[in-house]
Amino acid sequence: MPIYEYHCKKCDRTFEVVESIHDHDAAKIRCPDCKSKKIDRIWGNVFAKTSKKS
Repeated sequence: MPIYEYHCKKCDRTFEVVESIHDHDAAKIRCPDCKSKKIDRIWGNVFAKTSKKS
């Protein structure tokens, strides 16, 4: 499952959320410390693994 990283604008905390791609809904995410919904998603590197061997 992907790990999504967020930053809270209210308390300045950065945190991670593990969710499946199908269940992901950023509107439902709250800061685990202050419970604020004022968060930004931090975009990072994406890794993909294929089943084909080169």
